Amino acid sequence: MELNINSVEDVTALLEGQGYISSTDISTIVYLAIKMKRPILVEGPAGVGKTELAKSLAHSLNLELIQLQCYEGLDETKAIYEWEYAKQLLYTQILKEKINEVVGSADNLDESIQRLMNLEDAFFSDHFLLARPLLRAIRCDKIPVLLIDEVDKSDPEFEAYLLEILSTNEITIPELGTQKAKEIPVVFLTSNNVRDLSDALKRRCLNLYVDFPSPELETKIVESKFPELSQKLVKQLVNAIHEIRKLEIKKLPSISETLDWASALLTLQVDEITPEDLKKTLGIIAKYKTDMDQVMEAVDKILGDVA
Repeated sequence: MELNINSVEDVTALLEGQGYISSTDISTIVYLAIKMKRPILVEGPAGVGKTELAKSLAHSLNLELIQLQCYEGLDETKAIYEWEYAKQLLYTQILKEKINEVVGSADNLDESIQRLMNLEDAFFSDHFLLARPLLRAIRCDKIPVLLIDEVDKSDPEFEAYLLEILSTNEITIPELGTQKAKEIPVVFLTSNNVRDLSDALKRRCLNLYVDFPSPELETKIVESKFPELSQKLVKQLVNAIHEIRKLEIKKLPSISETLDWASALLTLQVDEITPEDLKKTLGIIAKYKTDMDQVMEAVDKILGDVA
């Protein structure tokens, strides 16, 4: 199966159809990853749209989105597969009750043992297998989008196993054998740089760094999400955000904060941002008291440059 994407411009149009305003750099890497069948490692600050990129592509192509949220201590049973022990236990109880029926008609000991071995094989069959995100992606009949979110939060041991799966597009289950991908998934891995990822994983992936957008791109994003806002207010809002990002604060406002602020200003029916408006809505932009103080100390510069 091939996805109906023939150019970088196709990717841009598909994403924009989902409300995701893409830069040429982003669309190019996504296009190449699809054509080369390679995973994409998307790095950058929190809130710049890394996760949304994968979701938007999946929705635009009507593909199943399979998401694995990574965290410290994540292991194979939560990411790949596990056996449903409760069902196996119930099967054991039923087997105990039926054991005489199973082996009673056997002609000899060897035949009795063989019948029991056949029943044992049933314990480790698809009937008792619980597929987790990675195995589900491998088993899909149609190309899925596999989102491995915040991979940098997982342990290095899990990262090594993940690299093996991404390199071979197969998973080995000792009791069932090797499961090969029916269709190679479109894979996105996101990272907030909590820890450095291995060089081997980086080599396997096409790498994309999503930074804070330029004023022009951020303006386009806000306008697409909030067409009701005046151009003057959008320009003032975006310029204010970019001035705040120049400050030495603990948490720089991301695109998600920009959009939240735009929503708040629309709700409050603000036509032009005043120092009082900024103060009232500061909790949307700044997440720490020290950051709030710095923003208010620079309020004249933040709003004055956009007057």
